[in-house]
Amino acid sequence: MGTIITLDVGGMAVDGSKNTRGADHGALFRPSDRTRVRSDHINDDHCAADDPDLAREEAAFACTLADVVPRLELMGFSFQSVESAYDRAAEESREFHAAFDDVDPDGSVPPMSFAEFREFVIAHPMEDLDDTYPQEQEIDRFDDDVATDCLPYNPSANDYYSERSHFGALLSFLPPHAILRLLAENPANLHARVVWQHGPLVSAGWAEAAEFVPGARRTQTFLIATEGSSDARILKHALTLLRPNIADFFRFVDMSDGYPFTGTGSLRNFATGLAGIDVHNHVLFLLDNDAEGVAACKRIEGLRLPANMRATCLPELIEFRAIDCRGPNGLQASDINRRAASIECYLDLLAPGQPAAAIRWTNFKAEPDIYQGALQNKESYTRFFLRQTRGSLTDGSYDSTKISRVLDHIFSVCCQIAIHTNPWDTSPGSRYRP
Repeated sequence: MGTIITLDVGGMAVDGSKNTRGADHGALFRPSDRTRVRSDHINDDHCAADDPDLAREEAAFACTLADVVPRLELMGFSFQSVESAYDRAAEESREFHAAFDDVDPDGSVPPMSFAEFREFVIAHPMEDLDDTYPQEQEIDRFDDDVATDCLPYNPSANDYYSERSHFGALLSFLPPHAILRLLAENPANLHARVVWQHGPLVSAGWAEAAEFVPGARRTQTFLIATEGSSDARILKHALTLLRPNIADFFRFVDMSDGYPFTGTGSLRNFATGLAGIDVHNHVLFLLDNDAEGVAACKRIEGLRLPANMRATCLPELIEFRAIDCRGPNGLQASDINRRAASIECYLDLLAPGQPAAAIRWTNFKAEPDIYQGALQNKESYTRFFLRQTRGSLTDGSYDSTKISRVLDHIFSVCCQIAIHTNPWDTSPGSRYRP
């Protein structure tokens, strides 16, 4: 008979395989998502809780759909890419039916728009769908729903055993990760459990436990190249404390033997080299929000980077529009956006025991016609931040608002990289095609 392994959300399978691992869904989960899920293949009532065979049988990864969404986004399954996948399926459906117009000209209905499809999915929360076998003569809500006739052609649409599995079958023309992202459009689904139970398959001998590894794969990670080692240390610490659910998607240049890309000039040369040899890794060149960083970012963008590379500056913030700056005219409040905002400026500059924050204007940049500035005592702010714990950031004793916005900005740009390198993306300029 064999053993089936499925990827489930809210008790509904969105992908499956028999007697083999099938698609690798490990990147959806973190190591902390390893857990045990009761298996239909074994009677728990006759096994001790500490039975190693039972533990092996029940081995699984599980988390909520809300936990999975940001990981899906970084894997390229944004709402935008789901729409692209749907439009592609709809076009293929039109082509399929057009080939049979001579045989049955009235046998097809044009597929609904993506907006209508989204509303169809949202209208059916997972928890409202019955998952029991129907009794004789009973029908589920989708049997007489005219909207189902307007879905793209799907030969698997009739492969179901319950109302919930019927819903999953209707969506199965999309890749499984796109289905997860689409279901997340309904807030009622965000608490649904996403489960990939591999225990039964491993126990039956069809796969090895080593095939089921959590975490982002190397091809899915983003190399963040910054102006200096301090920037990388700050970002790594911030990700660990503030975004632990996605921290494994980000890598930084190895600094063990000295940081090789200090300054905007070296970083620009690094970008030139990577673009020239057609590196396929995801790379983000992150520059400061100051005069030198803005100028260097424009020069890197002028290299016509491939779709898997982007350059960006730290985000401009309202809080930076009136910062004390020291120059020839003494101390004056000035806007330091695009002029003097290094990454240390995004730390808590009002933290207890730290020096009063001040920017000093240093040198004039002729090309943008502005002065470059630098935060004084920035090493002190860095050392203090690196001593912070998750507790001090969550209890409000340290203000992480600004550095959190930096992480949001990095996340947004990396998602755009992922969209255009997603194998399901069909938008113009995409590097890959299905």
